[in-house]
Amino acid sequence: MNIAYVSLGSNIGNRLHYLQRAVQLLRESSRIEVEKVSSIYETDPVGYVDQSPFLNMVVELKTSLSPHELLKKCNEIEAELGRTREIHWGPRTVDLDILLYNEEIMKTESLLIPHPRMTERGFVLIPLVEINPVLTEPGSERTFVELANVQREGVHLWRTFRGIDAFVHFEG
Repeated sequence: MNIAYVSLGSNIGNRLHYLQRAVQLLRESSRIEVEKVSSIYETDPVGYVDQSPFLNMVVELKTSLSPHELLKKCNEIEAELGRTREIHWGPRTVDLDILLYNEEIMKTESLLIPHPRMTERGFVLIPLVEINPVLTEPGSERTFVELANVQREGVHLWRTFRGIDAFVHFEG
């Protein structure tokens, strides 16, 4: 089995519901096991800033899917939950990005692993190191904890859950 880390974000409508539903859809795949979920963080938008704050989180997966198959699954979940791509880095119901896949470094036309901007984004790094504080950047000696410690601005703990079931079944 492969270990992958996927970030999730939402800033339209019932943000928590979109994150919960995305995790439920990942869990429903026979080739994916959701191992861990981070806390949820409310974060300021990055890039296109004229939009509402995001809820962000990271999940750790075990999967028999290849990186491209996992990307396809993430894109299918986004589409099922109404994601549209009208403004680059703009508002979205849900966004799923593959951050890491094992220790692999991959550069193809449709997929870059590790995610190319993850080391610049506290809303990715902080939940990532929460669920696995010993991760290091593939091809580097840098730990993600070191990188997260300087990326905390605009990232605020929103809610913590005691496990995956508590997260997907929470009604807040």
